[in-house]
Amino acid sequence: MCLAIPARIVAIDGDNGVVDMGGVRKEISLSLVEDVAIDDYVIVHVGYALSKLDPEEAEKTLALFAEMSAQDSLLQ
Repeated sequence: MCLAIPARIVAIDGDNGVVDMGGVRKEISLSLVEDVAIDDYVIVHVGYALSKLDPEEAEKTLALFAEMSAQDSLLQ
């Protein structure tokens, strides 16, 4: 199973950018999306931004990931 993860753009350099994913920064390609800006949220999969994401939806999704992670650590 593959996950596409919401990430916030923190830097842009042409068709490349740097995103923040929960404190982890990663360089990605922005070549598949148009009109992105710093602080936009994008869906990232295998190093590519696939689409822009509404900020509210991104925050909800990230909160769910955090909740699942917390529950998983309680089970271990």
